[in-house]
Amino acid sequence: MSDSDHRHVTLERVETGVYRATNPAGVELTFGSLTEDGFSPVELLLAAIGGCTAVDVDLMTSRRATPERFEVEIDAEKVEVEGGNLLRDIEMIFRVRFPDGADGDKARDRLPRAVQHSHDRTCTVSRTIEAGTPVTARITDGD
Repeated sequence: MSDSDHRHVTLERVETGVYRATNPAGVELTFGSLTEDGFSPVELLLAAIGGCTAVDVDLMTSRRATPERFEVEIDAEKVEVEGGNLLRDIEMIFRVRFPDGADGDKARDRLPRAVQHSHDRTCTVSRTIEAGTPVTARITDGD
């Protein structure tokens, strides 16, 4: 595994129920369960799922034509199961409109294949979730 394959984010408590995530580039995102004007962790997960596929689809279709509208809605049901909560029935709905003309037609034709290709091969986020990748939590003394 090369350094370019490794992913890393640091999380820091800002206050009760509010956290700051920082990536290696120094970009920060504040979120939490008690933040008034931000995302919850579950909403960030949905955004990551939709964002991953949106990036793939946008790159594959906008080579043909720039979309006039590009929106992805991500829905899921939070359910309680034995042992805790999880999301079920995660669904992405793409609302994409390309301009009239030959280039727009090419982009429209490419759209279904781009969505499928992202789902089947290139979206690391949704593929990781669907694979059921284990998550490990460790505790250290803080140093």
